[in-house]
Amino acid sequence: MKPNVRLEEIAEVLRTRQRFVIMSHLRPDGDALGCELAMALCLRELGKDVTVWNEDGMLEKLRFLPHSELVEKPPVENPEEFEVAIALDTAVQNRVGTCFKALKHADLWINIDHHVTNDHYGDLAYIDPTAPATGQILFELFSQNGLPLTPAMADNLFVAISTDTGSFQYPNTTARTYEIAAELIRAGVKVGALSQKLYESYPRRRLELLRALLNVMRMTANDRVASFALSIATAESLGAQPEDNEGLIDTIRAIEGVVVAAFIEELPDNKVRISLRSKDPRIDVSKICASFGGGGHTLAAGARIDGPLAEVEAKVLSAIAHEFEQY
Repeated sequence: MKPNVRLEEIAEVLRTRQRFVIMSHLRPDGDALGCELAMALCLRELGKDVTVWNEDGMLEKLRFLPHSELVEKPPVENPEEFEVAIALDTAVQNRVGTCFKALKHADLWINIDHHVTNDHYGDLAYIDPTAPATGQILFELFSQNGLPLTPAMADNLFVAISTDTGSFQYPNTTARTYEIAAELIRAGVKVGALSQKLYESYPRRRLELLRALLNVMRMTANDRVASFALSIATAESLGAQPEDNEGLIDTIRAIEGVVVAAFIEELPDNKVRISLRSKDPRIDVSKICASFGGGGHTLAAGARIDGPLAEVEAKVLSAIAHEFEQY
């Protein structure tokens, strides 16, 4: 595996190159989109030509982010060329999805991420698995190298960090994370207003989806594993959007006595998406997901698996149960 480059080397590219495309993983979360926008706004302050792509576009629930209109779906039918392609918060290069088809050529790839399973793809890679969010790495990149940090960038970075730390509650949250949050507040973040938009403005359909999922919740492995599965039929009947799923797994993860939570979602084309959360590093869910071709963090990971929903659900729950044999 290649070693990390210095953040100064990445900053030099940001200053000296002109045409950039910024990408992140499909099914994006707040860290992915917050980082894309923060990086785009930094580059615009430097006078650069910037394009921002995500396979899913901008999520409805995050449209309040400053300059969210910059995020576009990639033009698959009309590929484009750039000097620099930047992949953010993306552990595996092909997780940028259809952005690959829309990217005809890039002279240079930059890979900035915090997933332990990232293999340092690209020409310049900076991976810090100790960072609780890629947004924290971007803050260090900007602040250590005298790059712009506007109020709009601060809002996007705060959302990136807040969402990936569970609103500063997860165990990977460090003293440095709180220090950065304080710096972002000094840069203009209004915590109350921003958090209300982020955590207290869900559409009703999301609650209807949660109710449906709780009705099919399973408790296995002596009640140490809580899981629910979502079929395409159920999602369609509720009018649920893919973004409505985010965070629902935390509801069952919070059950007393539960160590691992699993969300298993049927996708088109005979595929199933799994998301796993663990409360104990002795049950490493990145290891479980890696066995299915996925990856992530010790306490939060995911994968996409071929097969019918019921079959995949049985395989995943069996794999989780196996990890408890020596727990």
